[in-house]
Amino acid sequence: MSGWTEFALAFLAFFLAHALPVRPPVKARLVAALGPRGFTLAYSLLSLALLAWLIGAASRAPFLLLWNWAPWQAFVPLSAMAAACLLVALSLGRPNPFSFGGRHNDRFDPTRPGLLRWTRHPLLAALALWAAAHIPPNGDLAHLLLFGSFATFALLSMRLIDRRKRRQMGGRWDDLVTRMRKAPAAAGFDRASGLPLRLGAAALFYALLLGLHTQLFGVSPLPQ
Repeated sequence: MSGWTEFALAFLAFFLAHALPVRPPVKARLVAALGPRGFTLAYSLLSLALLAWLIGAASRAPFLLLWNWAPWQAFVPLSAMAAACLLVALSLGRPNPFSFGGRHNDRFDPTRPGLLRWTRHPLLAALALWAAAHIPPNGDLAHLLLFGSFATFALLSMRLIDRRKRRQMGGRWDDLVTRMRKAPAAAGFDRASGLPLRLGAAALFYALLLGLHTQLFGVSPLPQ
């Protein structure tokens, strides 16, 4: 299998795995067979496995240089990934009726929206940040296609999910968004929401990514 063939197959598998299982008829059958938690676990493990394959396939694709590397480029992902880790830590396990995830969405309080006041799709925002920030230090064609596609996928998914959720929720979607936008900017960022623990988790996640980046991806994230 040539490098470009593997890369194309990995791309196709990744995007099919994210397009088909979330279609309402398919998802309903999978949830009925696996249960809600089983579906989430299986979907997450499949996504991680395919992502690992796709990243590896990008590194094995023929190297076609588009621009030269410079030390300043390393600071782009170093800065952006701190924000991405914060987005993930502040959103995981929180009610979010506007996106594809969230726990106990029926308990969502639009007067204390936390991060959702700023973005209805924090995990997709984190994915877009991760992808866009890794473009400058990776100046070859395969990685431009990889990270550029992920950034585009994340941004387009926000619009598609908004459209789907608005159709499903009807007037409740507009009511929740309006009330959420009227909430104070810091509403939901407090000890009751587990803010100190979540900030600590973001810092730990960031430190782990820095420490394990070379072992996982074969490249140091620090300026050389």
